[in-house]
Amino acid sequence: MSDGALPLPIVDGFDLQDSVRTILRPDELLTDEHGSARRLPRFFYRIDSWQIALDLDVSPHFKLWEFIGVDVREASLQRLFPRYVPCAITLLAAHLELVRDVLGSYVHISANGAYRSPGHALTRYASTHCWGTAANIYRVGDEWYNDRESIQRASTLIRGIMTPLWVRPYGDAVGEADDHIHVDIGYALLEPRGAAGRDPEVEHRTQAEAVEA
Repeated sequence: MSDGALPLPIVDGFDLQDSVRTILRPDELLTDEHGSARRLPRFFYRIDSWQIALDLDVSPHFKLWEFIGVDVREASLQRLFPRYVPCAITLLAAHLELVRDVLGSYVHISANGAYRSPGHALTRYASTHCWGTAANIYRVGDEWYNDRESIQRASTLIRGIMTPLWVRPYGDAVGEADDHIHVDIGYALLEPRGAAGRDPEVEHRTQAEAVEA
């Protein structure tokens, strides 16, 4: 598309049916593990079939399906089609291209390891997975990341990339990872040029309600 977006319909979350909005919670505030409020994505790509996800390149080495693999812990409507994914998924793919370059081989993302909705059973706070800006990497090429040595070695390489990439420390405590590498670019929001944009009056009212809350 000439506007730089993926060749998919761009949907304003406010226009979705109530059952889907309840799962995606567009533009709502979600509290992170430190008690800070984070605003959830409002604009999404609509994916109409699994075949589209299999065929569509998000970046030179990543297909769309790699970012939407989930299990039964995901909300049921997000396991059917049409399915919705935040537009910032393209930012994640671009950064994973850099990770692929520094690690030297194909990057494997785990199930539930890229986008998962606020309605996912694992969502207890504002995880960057709900923004489509995080990935859990369990394997690169033929190397599996399931021990301290392999995870710390790869994490050191990733942290050396001059980008906003953040890597979870090794361990089994909350906020750590011991059987994959978690990388993310923070709570990034993306509104492609092809998105409808925001109504100033609605935006002002939404912000006022958030302050009152």
